[in-house]
Amino acid sequence: MTNALANLIDADLSEKRRDLSRQELRDLYRVDGAAERKQAARQGLWIAGLVYLLFSITDLILIPDVAAYTIAARFAVGVVMLTLIELLFRYDARIEWLDGTCAVGLIIGYAGWLYPAMMTQQIQTFSYYMVFGAIFMMGANLFFSFRFRLSVISSGIVLATFFLALHFFPASGTYRLVFGTFYISCFTFTSYVNWKLNVERYNVFLNALEARNQHKEATERGKALLRLSRTDPLTGLENRRAVDERLRDYWSDWQLLGSSFVAILIDVDFFKKFNDCYGHQEGDRCLVQVADALSATIKKHNASIGRYGGEEFIVLARMERKEQVALLAEAIRRTVENLAIVHEQRRDGMSIVTVSIGAAFTRSQTGPKLEKIIHEADRALYLAKASGRNCVRLFDPSDPQSSDESENIAALLKIAINQDLVSMVYQPIQNVDTGRLEAVEALMRLRMLDGTSVPPSLFIPVAERTGAILELGRWAIRTVCHELILDNHVSLVSVNVSPIQLRTPGFATSVAAILTETGVTGNRLAFEITEGLEMEMHSDILRCISDLKLLGIRIWLDDFGTGFAGLSWLRLIDFDTVKIDRSFLHDCRSSRGRAMLKDIIGLIRNRGHKILVEGVETEEQLLLMREFGIDKIQGYHIGRPAPADSFQTNPSAYKRPVRVLRSA
Repeated sequence: MTNALANLIDADLSEKRRDLSRQELRDLYRVDGAAERKQAARQGLWIAGLVYLLFSITDLILIPDVAAYTIAARFAVGVVMLTLIELLFRYDARIEWLDGTCAVGLIIGYAGWLYPAMMTQQIQTFSYYMVFGAIFMMGANLFFSFRFRLSVISSGIVLATFFLALHFFPASGTYRLVFGTFYISCFTFTSYVNWKLNVERYNVFLNALEARNQHKEATERGKALLRLSRTDPLTGLENRRAVDERLRDYWSDWQLLGSSFVAILIDVDFFKKFNDCYGHQEGDRCLVQVADALSATIKKHNASIGRYGGEEFIVLARMERKEQVALLAEAIRRTVENLAIVHEQRRDGMSIVTVSIGAAFTRSQTGPKLEKIIHEADRALYLAKASGRNCVRLFDPSDPQSSDESENIAALLKIAINQDLVSMVYQPIQNVDTGRLEAVEALMRLRMLDGTSVPPSLFIPVAERTGAILELGRWAIRTVCHELILDNHVSLVSVNVSPIQLRTPGFATSVAAILTETGVTGNRLAFEITEGLEMEMHSDILRCISDLKLLGIRIWLDDFGTGFAGLSWLRLIDFDTVKIDRSFLHDCRSSRGRAMLKDIIGLIRNRGHKILVEGVETEEQLLLMREFGIDKIQGYHIGRPAPADSFQTNPSAYKRPVRVLRSA
């Protein structure tokens, strides 16, 4: 209906045709601005009525012998018509009735005055006075905004009334010719002007209608794009961007108004094994089922839910007591368990999909920044996983297991290098065109004294917060130079660099010292920079990046599109390569996700950067990257992270080094 109407409007505008008989447009034109036109008709009749009554003065002056009759007629017509228009307006009559009343008022007003006025004995005076009858004709055509047909009919009746009166009026042939010609001229001219005004009103209506239609479409398109930018394409839940915005609102309300809330992180247990066993399609179906079930559960608590990562969800809810938090978290856990989605690859005695849950509740000691509560929920989630999964853990600052695990990690980091508790693994990066290994990404690993691995998601934030990242960063750069670059095992190694390092005075100088010490040139290194949640574009950072590029080091932007790496970074820094986050590739199973990835690629291409897409896990995804003209790719399909000795042979000799690395 909307498209057909738009086409009809376009046709009328382009052809300059104003065909009022077209039913759709005529109906719309009739009702368009009806309220304003009703008010205008009412006001117009009141003004015309008052002017009509004021002409009683000229009656007294020009035709005093019949003035009593003409004035009585004027007041009778005026009172009746104004009363009628008020009744119609009060009862919200259609605009046609109000316009018709005004037209009838003009006709009766003219005839009601003309009949007694013709009885005057002041023949010569009245012969001139009759010219004022043209005012009624002009009122019908020009003063009121009548439709053309009503205007012609009402002014035509006034004209006919004049000629009828002229027939009985004792006047010469010359008088009849002059005044008849004058009235006909007035009728013709004012009718033509009325027609032009109606055409112009219709033209304005059509243009306004088209503008409203375009505005509506643009508004709806904008709302759809906003929803799309805030919605996870797989589950239909809020995405991380929307969740972060909501989290900031909750945090602000808590800081300003004391409105407590809870953050609940939900992680699907052993989801990678589920994906590997049943395939990504079943994995997506599993996530959708879990998301739908969780959405239904949290509605009872007036909470919100979003997808926070690959298999991780987050629930935010305003709550006053910790007991409510425990009940909600347990209801969420039980909801997923009751779905009974088969998962036979688990080796913990369970054969269905379950979730581990970590929750954190606002408290006076939470800290001044909103990231703190998420960090606490993440620590509680880590404990839930460490406790055997399929359970709930609430962050408890008095529990030594959860409260100060970060302090334990901080203490561990102080001795990690000397005790050989840190190591590097490398994940290959492949050139899409040649199929050869183009670079590797260096990834840091940390283990406890008993050999237990510590996830990077736990120790990297602690290292950044405590400053240990500075020494670890220098160690990492020195290690990759010795292990892979010095003996030309690979041509290029990318190293993740924290914004903390970039902000530290002398960082570029320390890197230059390492290059000199190891005898490695800067063009063999690439630094991957990720904009963190607290990260701001600082002049010191820009200066440091400039110094690093002078050393020949390539600068890559990591995790573009996740909500952290903003467009301002592309504008301010000339990156050698931009790495697109894996979530956009995995969302390509849907047409919307595929279109979004294309848009992101186009945006980066326009800036002239090389593009690396991570998370390539299947041959289909590899073929898609070739189709999109991607420069470099990374992911389990290309190769998993492996120790340096897996790269001791020359990888460039292999056309598809992925086969060697995956077997390694």
